[in-house]
Amino acid sequence: MLLQRVLVVVVLLPFGLAAILAGDLWFVAMITLILGLAAAEYVQLFQAGGLQPTGLLIVGGVISIVLVRYWNDFEADQWLLPLLVLLSMISHLIAYERGRDQAATDFAATLGGIFYIGLLGSFFIPLRSLQDGEWWLLLILPAVWLADSGAFFIGRRFGTRALVPRLSPNKTWEGYLGGILVAVLGMPLLVLLYHSLGLNPDFPLDPGNAAILGLVMGVFPTLGDLGESVIKRQVGIKDSGSLLPGHGGVFDRIDSWLWAVVIGYFYIVWFF
Repeated sequence: MLLQRVLVVVVLLPFGLAAILAGDLWFVAMITLILGLAAAEYVQLFQAGGLQPTGLLIVGGVISIVLVRYWNDFEADQWLLPLLVLLSMISHLIAYERGRDQAATDFAATLGGIFYIGLLGSFFIPLRSLQDGEWWLLLILPAVWLADSGAFFIGRRFGTRALVPRLSPNKTWEGYLGGILVAVLGMPLLVLLYHSLGLNPDFPLDPGNAAILGLVMGVFPTLGDLGESVIKRQVGIKDSGSLLPGHGGVFDRIDSWLWAVVIGYFYIVWFF
């Protein structure tokens, strides 16, 4: 399992790095593909649980939010988001008239997919558009990876007390706190590495602030992982998909990223 996870990362990482550094339409295309696939998996999860969210609206809504975020930043939210809500209700009104008694619950699931994956995930775009946005991304995402890896290895070796025993009994407090520590210690080293390699010597983040960023990324994005787990536990499925061997589905891979890019964006805007 671990070997599969590493191989997938080795294969996909160069493409991700290239898109982040290239920016513009290359980056938008990558994010649109990732979030679109995650949205499709979200639909399949709820279908497995007996609900019937409107897949076309979820996938199309997610893609639409990402694209208008690129073209109009946040200005289009005032009309696009209400439009998606109205279209969702129309879809499920029709479904009810056709005999679907759970149409109201389906409506909630449809909105959940559009907003959770589309709205949160679209923050990849303004985050990349910030000054030095490529480097912010190349700090925020590794911070999440450091926290996840630290939690996995420390939890497996020292974990005894379950963090959320009903939801995810294999996650422990020792792993969670260990992951935070790894992120806090690892982020200053990553910043120093970037500086030493001359990749971006003017990057506005010193080791102290990098440690704070590591703390933030260690504490909160884990909740994204647990949030997806709530869905999977309810429908009785282990992984959202099987596209990424060793990782599960795309939604499984980005569950923490959805939190990280939103929190990271506002952290940067407010404090830098």
